[in-house]
Amino acid sequence: MTSLDLTRRTLLRTGAAAGAALLLPVGLRPARALEIGEAVLSTVSDGNLVLPLAFSYPDVPRDELVALLAENGQPTDALAPDCNVPFLKSGDRLIMFDVGSGPNFMPSAGTLLDNMAEAGLDPADVTDVVFTHCHPDHLWGLVDDFDEVLFSNASFHMGRAEWEFWRDPGTVDTMPEERKTFAVGAQNRLAHLEDMINLFEPGAEVLPGVEAVDTSGHTPGHMSFLLHGGSEPVLVAGDAITHFAISFTHPAWPSGSDQDPDKGVATRLRLLDRLAADKAAITAYHLPKPGEGRVERDGAAYRFVASG
Repeated sequence: MTSLDLTRRTLLRTGAAAGAALLLPVGLRPARALEIGEAVLSTVSDGNLVLPLAFSYPDVPRDELVALLAENGQPTDALAPDCNVPFLKSGDRLIMFDVGSGPNFMPSAGTLLDNMAEAGLDPADVTDVVFTHCHPDHLWGLVDDFDEVLFSNASFHMGRAEWEFWRDPGTVDTMPEERKTFAVGAQNRLAHLEDMINLFEPGAEVLPGVEAVDTSGHTPGHMSFLLHGGSEPVLVAGDAITHFAISFTHPAWPSGSDQDPDKGVATRLRLLDRLAADKAAITAYHLPKPGEGRVERDGAAYRFVASG
């Protein structure tokens, strides 16, 4: 049994609780992890993005947006969301959700491989890669500088609608000018997976204990994933929820990062309502590192309560 196979519950049963945190790699220690039965869910940072407000929220009252950011101690000239790549260690599987942005998207991102090494995680040990969607910060880390696929021992899984949208040669022509590179970049990288991708539909059990949930709107086939096996499920939300203040305080504000802003709003409202009602745990790619917490109602809106 390796240290990755040890969960806090196992250690408690063996009377070794005091040393539990030290036996897990840095990125998977309990202080930054959620236990789901005998599995451990954690995140590894891929750095952060820097997004102009005009891109992220072009159609909301600018003074209210700036005031909300200032209230929450955030810069008011741009957003700088963290990028948190979730890893699930379950039995003999090491599952990662998305692969980060790689070296060619933004200078502030693309640190996943270095941070994996620090956490004691080898790309060769990843057994499965499950994609939420194909935006650059979630997909472009698929290949290295030599255009070779990383995570070479993994099986790859993606929702059918997402795959078909980005693989369609006509998609680039439907994108606004500033996003055409998204489509070209996705085409180039997905071509590597043509003969090895496992496609699935919403509601499918993608892997044991990993249920696909339709959260389209951000992209046409965006998926989130409910992780079962513990006393309550945990949702890997991807980019269905993107900002710890804005998405919760003003969930009906349209996001410029959503391909279908109206559908993105409907998905976000439905998701937040369900998460708050179920008191379910959540991890989302762009919430503050490590991106884990819960959703609570706050009057007519919501708030994010970080774990720990």
